[in-house]
Amino acid sequence: MTTAGAARPRVAVLVSGNGSNLQAIIDRCTGPQGSIELAAVISDRPEVFALERARQAGVAGVTVDYRATGDREAFARSLAAELDRLRPDFVVLAGFMRILPATLVDRYRGRMLNVHPSLLPKYPGLDTYRRVLAAGDPWHGATVHFVTADLDAGPAIVQYRLRVRPGDTAQSLRERVQAGEHQIYPQAVGWIATGRVTLREHTVFMDGAARAAPVIVDEPSPD
Repeated sequence: MTTAGAARPRVAVLVSGNGSNLQAIIDRCTGPQGSIELAAVISDRPEVFALERARQAGVAGVTVDYRATGDREAFARSLAAELDRLRPDFVVLAGFMRILPATLVDRYRGRMLNVHPSLLPKYPGLDTYRRVLAAGDPWHGATVHFVTADLDAGPAIVQYRLRVRPGDTAQSLRERVQAGEHQIYPQAVGWIATGRVTLREHTVFMDGAARAAPVIVDEPSPD
């Protein structure tokens, strides 16, 4: 919670689709008692539902259309220009499906977050639910991490962990993992916004102490 009258960090959220994690952040991190001010929601695709979520929340929605820019380098320049205009304190990736250039990531080092549907460092990249089932892993989950130039390899802040159940499918795992993301992502955003969590070099500090491992949040027992 932000102290009354204190300036709240301005956050830009990058999206590519439905925006369920964006909604969780809007619900839990904004408003009179919230820890952040949403500067804008930026999509790489027009007319995705995440932009409608922004509109309903009274937040500016911006499209930097990847297809219209022509190629990855032009898109990166357009996105960087938009972020320069907004001057956010932090950047949050919420289902953003583009790989950002190292120059842009480095500009926001320690101020850019992502959530990934696996217990990193296991299963970076796509299709994590199927990969977990194919490997017979007993655990799956999600990780909120600082973004670095290496894909899904930044220092982890918090992980949501769940046991893979007999009969689980990729879809059932997706639903359970996403429910966990909606819990831990706003929590991590709040920690960053209030200064509880910082990145120093390649180490996550929480409440002034270096962490050797991310915070673990376990899925509640179904019993």
